[in-house]
Amino acid sequence: MNIRNFFKTFLIIGQSRTVRIKKNIIASFGLKGFSILVGFLLVPLTLNYLSPLKYGIWLTLSSIIGWFGFFDIGLGNGLRNKLAEAFALKDYKLSKIYISTTYAALSIIIGSVYVLFFIMNSYLNWAIILNTSLEMSVELNCVAMIVFSFFALRFVLKLIGVILTADQLPAYNSIFDSIGNIFTLIAIYIVTTSSKGSLLYVSIIYTATPVIVLIIASFYFFNGKYKVIKPSIKYIDFKYLKPLAGLGVKFFLLQIAVIIIFSTDNLIITQILGPAEVIPYNIAFKYFGIPIMIFSIILTPFWSAFTDSISKNDIKWIKTALTKLISIWFLVVVVVIIMLVFSKYFYIMWIGDKVYIPFVLSVYMGFYAVLVTWNTIFSYFLNGAGKIKLQMYDGILAMIINIPISIFLAKNIGMGSTGVILGTCISLATGSLLIPIQTKKIISGSAKGIWNK
Repeated sequence: MNIRNFFKTFLIIGQSRTVRIKKNIIASFGLKGFSILVGFLLVPLTLNYLSPLKYGIWLTLSSIIGWFGFFDIGLGNGLRNKLAEAFALKDYKLSKIYISTTYAALSIIIGSVYVLFFIMNSYLNWAIILNTSLEMSVELNCVAMIVFSFFALRFVLKLIGVILTADQLPAYNSIFDSIGNIFTLIAIYIVTTSSKGSLLYVSIIYTATPVIVLIIASFYFFNGKYKVIKPSIKYIDFKYLKPLAGLGVKFFLLQIAVIIIFSTDNLIITQILGPAEVIPYNIAFKYFGIPIMIFSIILTPFWSAFTDSISKNDIKWIKTALTKLISIWFLVVVVVIIMLVFSKYFYIMWIGDKVYIPFVLSVYMGFYAVLVTWNTIFSYFLNGAGKIKLQMYDGILAMIINIPISIFLAKNIGMGSTGVILGTCISLATGSLLIPIQTKKIISGSAKGIWNK
């Protein structure tokens, strides 16, 4: 059997749910792989265009603006689960109501937050927040406003990706990422040949490009495949926010915890060590983010597939899926070890000798990648099942201890940026034990109390 026939056979074997997952994973691998490659090319290009200081500022500022993503109060994830259930039942009227209501609710939320940010921005001293020269205050306020403006648009427009994922078609999101990264790369290359180190240009290119892609994608899908569930003012019904937000509030609290755990590192490093030190941390983070991104490509279709299988009480399929995912996770561990061995050579090939990344930082980043991928297997099952209360409590605990531990290790113990990622790993440790236990209890039917909520 030749390779072509093997893949054809592989893609048609199994349940319809399994076949759909296989097709999306393979499609996503090609698209996401290309997107990752372009993303890696963007790092040295942007670093060479901006000074290390400005690049560190950009990384920190963009991550801070990203914190506002939790203002969707979990409605995106709530919509994802409810849509997956509605699609499984082929209830397109209910789907249209959910979609229309979520678009309206998010528009109101981000509109209010935008007005508040617009007023507050003139009083914020971004130079102090980002631990840099006061001479940059005016420029940074302008950049912050531009970044947040495009972020606000993306906040609502990204729902098309939620709809596609709920329909078990996450590969399309990889298409959006690939197209966005290509145009970003082209635009950054153009400005490098026509201007010098403009933080303003970089902020516009990085934030405007994905918004343009999402606008085109929304227009395309809502006038094609999803025309029947296209959002409409007539179908906005805020009483349906309760089933969305009922689950959504839990997701909201979980999101806050995730944002504080995963998105505060740059700010901590900036305040303790300075903006320039954010660069080696982010380079190592991006390198060991490869196995996390690859594993997420495999995992993404499973969230909605788990919702679908639970709604049909297909426990056998769930057990088989989890067993396969755990087997793949062991391969991830092997890949991380190999990446660690060759990390020094990869960094030199990627960015040259401009930035030094300590080996111990790479070690902890590798451990972080192993921990995150392990946790994500069971998180996706529990998210799809809507059983996230334990995750929420564990996330809140991790959120509370993450920042003080990271600061203590980085500053008081003198571990620097290595202490920051170690603090993150410590805060994730309890979840890596608890959520697999909860998963096992739910599948076996023995989950009671907090284990079944």
